Amino acid sequence: MQKQLDKLIQDIKDSYAGRRAGEWTDTKKKVYADMTKDFNDNLEVKQGNKYLKIVSKQYGVWGFIVNTDKDKKFNKGDILKAAGYNAPARNQARGNILTGYNPTTHLFWTGPAYLR
Repeated sequence: MQKQLDKLIQDIKDSYAGRRAGEWTDTKKKVYADMTKDFNDNLEVKQGNKYLKIVSKQYGVWGFIVNTDKDKKFNKGDILKAAGYNAPARNQARGNILTGYNPTTHLFWTGPAYLR
């Protein structure tokens, strides 16, 4: 599961780096590069009993990954949106890191996608 978790973290970083704002001056490019580095350096995974919590030190909880086979509603690897700092939204998974997700529609640098 570590390989898939690493891919998710990279997809989150790529989403942040993919932000664009028209034509930029050299100063704006430098600021943008510094912000991207800060974001990447401050993204971490915290392990709990049932979930892995993905946290950005700058922006708070990104989301949760189910890390148990004993959940009655979700499968191991399911991506859940954060309901708060310590709890996931348990209404519906936004993809699964083990079976697949679409990084362009299921997640953004701000967190897993809202339900449609």
